[in-house]
Amino acid sequence: MAPFGVGLIGCGNISNQYLKNLSAFPDVEVLIVADLDVSRAKAQAAAHGVPAWGAPGDALAHPGVGLIVNLTVPAAHAAVSGAAVAAGKHVWSEKPLTLDVAAGRALLAAAAAAGVRVGCAPDTVLGAGLQSARRLIDAGGIGTPLTALTLLQGPGPQAWHPDPEFLFAPGAGPLFDLGPYYLSVLATLFGPARRVAAVGRRPRESRTIGTGPRAGTEFSVAVPTYVAALAEYTAGQAASLLFSWDSPLSRAGFVEVTGTEATLAVPDPNRFDGDLRVRRAGDADWTVVPATGAAAGRGSGVVDMVRAIRAGTPHRASGELALHVVELMAAIEASAASGAFTDVASTFDMPAALDPQWDPYGSAH
Repeated sequence: MAPFGVGLIGCGNISNQYLKNLSAFPDVEVLIVADLDVSRAKAQAAAHGVPAWGAPGDALAHPGVGLIVNLTVPAAHAAVSGAAVAAGKHVWSEKPLTLDVAAGRALLAAAAAAGVRVGCAPDTVLGAGLQSARRLIDAGGIGTPLTALTLLQGPGPQAWHPDPEFLFAPGAGPLFDLGPYYLSVLATLFGPARRVAAVGRRPRESRTIGTGPRAGTEFSVAVPTYVAALAEYTAGQAASLLFSWDSPLSRAGFVEVTGTEATLAVPDPNRFDGDLRVRRAGDADWTVVPATGAAAGRGSGVVDMVRAIRAGTPHRASGELALHVVELMAAIEASAASGAFTDVASTFDMPAALDPQWDPYGSAH
């Protein structure tokens, strides 16, 4: 069977990782890259051996493209994904799915009516590290999972990103930019959440770019840069969550799941690899459990989605799961504003764990 034709829209920094991987996965073929800045699309096409480039409309109209990979900025996700659905294309979006719940619901409804699928990052949940954690929990390796603790903190991306303004705009901040990694892990391990309580803070009204040609430029901060939340899950688990860009001390990738028999330190949610660590009551130290499976990187979810489309089975990083994460983040934001618990109405079917032999570098056909 011929590779599935892919068109990529949005040639920013993240496109390099996607194009490197998608060009190496035999189940897909990138036929065109597109951007509002066509010269940037042309440069990416040349750098990654893609045969065509152009504006977003060119990718949507390309007759060989069956799936659009949407790597635009968060504010454009709903419009670009909606245009792909309207063009009869399946769509894979970078996170978040949309900036608000209503737009996400509308996108999924349009996709269902058009008979196309929506998938969404982060596909780090399909990496060896996190899938190994899922299989260990499913096998009873920590007993019954009860609670989780996540921690993400640091000084903020303005120190290293040359154009960081969009990361401090609505739809971003540490909650919406990095929260999807942590919340998607807990969704993969616990299932859907049912309510949250949160506090949020914005200690600084502006920040200063620290690197690149615009270093020294001041810009406004529009969203909370410190968010702490409690989440209750439908299956009974609870989680404590912290997302902060207000700490001089950087700590990231911290996810612990505690069960009735042991605590599991889950690998960094922003990575595809990483071994597990398990500690039982009375243990003097952690026991390292090597991860098994593929750790190919971004674009793995596109391969899982394409294989599922052809097989007629559910894909794992689904639009429904991504919409639930968007609603969960919106509920955290609303709770921080109101000071009250906020319910989460959406749900999703928990995806099946990946077989450890699953490999995006091999062809499924």
